Amino acid sequence: MFRSGAFVADHVEPTADEQVQPNSVDLTAEAVLRQVEPGRIGREGKEIGAREPVAPAGDEGADGGPATWRLSPGGYVLQYAETVRIPEGHVGFIYPRSSLLRNSAMLHTAVWDAGYEGRGEGLLEVNHDLEIERGARVGQIVLTRADHETTYDGSYQGERTE
Repeated sequence: MFRSGAFVADHVEPTADEQVQPNSVDLTAEAVLRQVEPGRIGREGKEIGAREPVAPAGDEGADGGPATWRLSPGGYVLQYAETVRIPEGHVGFIYPRSSLLRNSAMLHTAVWDAGYEGRGEGLLEVNHDLEIERGARVGQIVLTRADHETTYDGSYQGERTE
């Protein structure tokens, strides 16, 4: 059973009232990156290819407003601003907000296991030119109850929290 947005909000910070939905919490865009070198996924480990930040258009926030990324079609790494803590007895899933889909973009993510804590990221697939402001709500995290033998203790534990 999926948990309420209020329950999810207890495990996401910071969270503004407008981010809490009936069944989820909206995650916001903090950074957009482009992978510039190959990565490797092997049987004995992985190597993430080098990335570089996508610069916001114009002077970042010079007019007092948020920075805006102008994205051409392609794949990008989108980093979320919020720290997520997946509680024991649960698993997390992130879905794109419908505004992304209606603008020919998709947000892909993996399973977020019980015990994970960090400020994660997803693959943003852009199929038509798109502008995204820093702080815009781009994804929705949901939590559902799940059985598990152990909790997450992988290499992404605590990512971008320091």
